[in-house]
Amino acid sequence: MRGPGKMESTTDITRQAALLAWRYGRLEGEALLQPLLQRELRGRVALLSSFGSESALLLDMVARIDRTTPVIFLDTGKLFAETLRYRDQLVERLRLGDVRSIAPDPATLAARDPAGDLHRRDADGCCRLRKVEPLSPALIGLAALISGRKRYQGGARQKLPAIEPDGRLIRINPLVAYSVERIEHERAARGLPPHPLEAEGFLSIGCAPCTDPVRSGEDRRAGRWRGSEKRECGIHHPFQAVDSAA
Repeated sequence: MRGPGKMESTTDITRQAALLAWRYGRLEGEALLQPLLQRELRGRVALLSSFGSESALLLDMVARIDRTTPVIFLDTGKLFAETLRYRDQLVERLRLGDVRSIAPDPATLAARDPAGDLHRRDADGCCRLRKVEPLSPALIGLAALISGRKRYQGGARQKLPAIEPDGRLIRINPLVAYSVERIEHERAARGLPPHPLEAEGFLSIGCAPCTDPVRSGEDRRAGRWRGSEKRECGIHHPFQAVDSAA
């Protein structure tokens, strides 16, 4: 791996991801994270967390290995107040040492979403404005990003590997093979509190205007962008934006 500050091509990243997958791709959870955080990617990896309904377990895993690992949190300006309080609760409880709250530029918001209603007219554009674009500069200097995506969430996530190349980053998915039951069991065993909105039926939690409770028998992500074909906000797609920011 190259040192901090060195630009790596997408070819380099693809090769490095393949090597790491060969070495560690059969591992999961903390067993996967430990060699990556402590050796292979030390100082060049961050965790992207929404502090949503299933975030606590992965945050706890990272904190047990190295609580100075950067945690990137996208504060879109449209989040539930309960999410912000839950974030603060977990940061204190887990003693997370480097939580970076990333927000969209106020001047850009004023120019492109002056009434704050872009989500009603163009949900993809709103996600790009409030999530994808602010995230891009926060990734400069990183080699890898940890995400909490799981295969059971369906859609494009059904075939996710534990380690994958993604533009100029390596993606690490430690919980990719976990089930809902396993996540809930491990969260309870670690004494981690649930997101307060889970009790109201919010099983996948994003921005307040675009998140509804999940009805009985529905997929856990059915409450996201209800009534549309949209399933992802864009931050888990290849980071073309990183190329222009790096």
